[in-house]
Amino acid sequence: VRENGRQFSHAGIWVVMAFAAQKDFLKAWDLLPFLSPIHHSKTPGDVRKYRVEPYAIASDIYAAPPHTGRGGWTWYTGSAGWMYTLILESLLGVRLSGNILTFKPCIPMTWRSYQIDYRYRSTPYHIVVKNSRPPWSGDTGSSVRSIVVDGIDQADKNIHLVDDLEVHQVVVDLGE
Repeated sequence: VRENGRQFSHAGIWVVMAFAAQKDFLKAWDLLPFLSPIHHSKTPGDVRKYRVEPYAIASDIYAAPPHTGRGGWTWYTGSAGWMYTLILESLLGVRLSGNILTFKPCIPMTWRSYQIDYRYRSTPYHIVVKNSRPPWSGDTGSSVRSIVVDGIDQADKNIHLVDDLEVHQVVVDLGE
């Protein structure tokens, strides 16, 4: 059952990351619920079948009877770390390099906005990502039109993080 390339959590998360890297947001977001522990515990029947914590990543989910649907090896931090990376970087598109935060999201066309509270050392950044592209555009949600930090347009469309203990307001506008 374990680490056979079909069931181990790392491989499943990496598959979703690959679809996001290809900007196939439909497939990436369709697969995410299969990996998310909360989706395995929606009903009392699901809880009885899953039998592990709905807030911890299970290393594997059994596919063979009599344990079909049961989670195992929870609190597997490697999988939790990869899930965090998948959601923050691959799907929401937030990437840190040194003190520069960039955005390359892979979100559904129907999303109009989302918010991220990001802390750089001791400094909070409240980030609102607005999706200005029309839902019928076919754009994969990866184009950044503008980034405004504390009312100042960022010509390079990046956030240059500073640890000044001030609260910073950021608006990221997506679109062509």
